[in-house]
Amino acid sequence: MLIPRSEHAISRKQFSPNAIKVLYRLKDGGYDAYLVGGCIRDILLGIEPKDFDVVTNATPEQVKKLFRNCRLIGRRFRLAHIVFGREIIEVATMRGHHQAQDNPDPTSQSSDQGQLLRDNVYGTIEEDAQRRDFSINALYYSINDFSIRDFAGGIAAIEHRKIELIGDPETRYREDPVRMLRAVRFATKLDMTIAGPTEAPIAELAPLLGNIPAARLFEETLKLFLGGKAEANFLMLRKYGLFKQLFPALDAILDNPQSEFETTFIRKMFANTDERINADKKVTPAFIYAALLWFPLRDRCNTLTAEGMNEYDAFMQAISQILAENARHIAVPKRFTLGARDIWHIQQRLDKRGGQRAYRLSLQPRFKAGYDFLLLRVESGETDQQELANWWTDYLQQDVSGQKEMVKNLGQRSGGSERRRRRPRNKPRRKPNPES
Repeated sequence: MLIPRSEHAISRKQFSPNAIKVLYRLKDGGYDAYLVGGCIRDILLGIEPKDFDVVTNATPEQVKKLFRNCRLIGRRFRLAHIVFGREIIEVATMRGHHQAQDNPDPTSQSSDQGQLLRDNVYGTIEEDAQRRDFSINALYYSINDFSIRDFAGGIAAIEHRKIELIGDPETRYREDPVRMLRAVRFATKLDMTIAGPTEAPIAELAPLLGNIPAARLFEETLKLFLGGKAEANFLMLRKYGLFKQLFPALDAILDNPQSEFETTFIRKMFANTDERINADKKVTPAFIYAALLWFPLRDRCNTLTAEGMNEYDAFMQAISQILAENARHIAVPKRFTLGARDIWHIQQRLDKRGGQRAYRLSLQPRFKAGYDFLLLRVESGETDQQELANWWTDYLQQDVSGQKEMVKNLGQRSGGSERRRRRPRNKPRRKPNPES
């Protein structure tokens, strides 16, 4: 269906100037080019687009010849990135249909489960629309006549606020299981519902996420948790059995009927994350992953101490084990796992406040995150930490002299137990005088 300029409200002024430059450069080079997907969808929904994607009949190599500021990325999907400072315009070549399995093609490869491992088959705009995941993303804007091309009923899906897969849902999920995560993310982001046929196979096919590279799942979880709809995404992921594939250890804990505190903790963490993001405040993934792995860490630590290991060694070994196990599902970069480690270590040190220890701990780069983590534990129902949280809250509001007085009073109340006891130094024995 072609929607002429007179029948839609989209204007070129609503698009990135750099995206328009890319379209005209491709047009002047003799190629067809369209703005596609999320930017069209968002404008129709009254949302300001963040990314502008372009589709063309030029191959990635032909695109690179037209743009000096172009780099080619990807093996599974070959893409061209046109770099304008901090903005990147992604240019994809129109996709075509795959050949049958008995007619192998070096540009196309799929696994035994139907997952596409290589997808560099090029085709027409009509074929490209059929290869898109959801109908709301199969909308194309042309600069030739400023019309919108709708090949899969995307306009109707937007009007009915439905997330609908193009084609047979089971086949499309098997081609790329990440589409199940995308269905959840679009449903919460756009305040839409997942259509019945699109929803039906998700719970059964959720284990297919185990075939996705851990690094790619990390990127997808960032989109789920850092888009301002983290709590809603968490609840929907749990509903469809998808959360279990991402965080199996935590999911097993949350399945326990007596896990009210743990569930409250995770929901509050995500709700606070949404609140900060929607207020344009900074959020670090290190805090999110520290929270998501906190309860598996505590359980593992308790298991090791029950086996006879001392508390410190059990804590250190539990950290290494939990992070290694999680990396098999989601490859969290080291800069974030190091941050999570710091937050966990601070939890172990918060009650050791005598002498200079409180002051030195408060100077740690991750101390504020560790303090917020403690407050989250208390707010979620860990009442035995309430007094400790109150003390640190008061301490951080004092000047230096007030902080020293708080630490001094702390030592008096505890009978000086927080002060480190010095072991008496043994005096060296005098050597006996040979003459005596």
